Amino acid sequence: MPRQGILITGTDTGVGKTFVACGLAAALRRRGLSVAPFKPVETGCELDSTTGQLVPADAMLLRQASETDAPLATICPYRFRMPVAPWIAAKRENREEGDEGKEIDPSFLAGQFQELASTHDVVIVETAGGVLVPLAERFHFGDLARLLNLAVLLVAASKLGVINHTLLTLEYLHVAGLPVLGVVLNHPGNDQSPAIQTNEKALRKLVNTRLFVLPRLPGNHPNPDDPLFQELAAHILASLQ
Repeated sequence: MPRQGILITGTDTGVGKTFVACGLAAALRRRGLSVAPFKPVETGCELDSTTGQLVPADAMLLRQASETDAPLATICPYRFRMPVAPWIAAKRENREEGDEGKEIDPSFLAGQFQELASTHDVVIVETAGGVLVPLAERFHFGDLARLLNLAVLLVAASKLGVINHTLLTLEYLHVAGLPVLGVVLNHPGNDQSPAIQTNEKALRKLVNTRLFVLPRLPGNHPNPDDPLFQELAAHILASLQ
């Protein structure tokens, strides 16, 4: 069964997954492909006082970068206000609404993914946090990657501790039998501590997969013409053949 998309996950929250996903989506669009983002669950959503709807900020950025007309409801089917793991957010907020039995449904997510995949060349799936973050009590993002037949691109923020976090995540992916496309080492800040100066060299020696390095880029919006995103796009396309 050919792959119809990839899973972008991170070593932690706030490591730059959405930034990388947006840059990759735009770079793939530059190559003439139709791209759909899929953010199965977004937590920490703000409430729009006008519409009364929860606003999935990351999903909206992904949709804009992908230039797709796919409905936001399909791109991000589950939204919660609490900035916690999706499983916990679902339990808490559904309990408040008097529906304790309602949970995130993996089969529903698979259906939404297939709807996007049937009308786009590539689907970029972004996790909420890391690959083992639970969507339900016995179902996490690693399980979703297996269910949807996705290879994994891991984003890591260059900071103290990133070596351990990266190796632990790669070890899980290996044990789980999930194919790894590579690691993107992101430099989100201006920290020049010894760890930041040595992380890239250390990871190049320690990881058994391709390492892409995202330098400090000006502004908050990725440039799809940046060599890193062009290289990533070519690599992803080759993996989907």
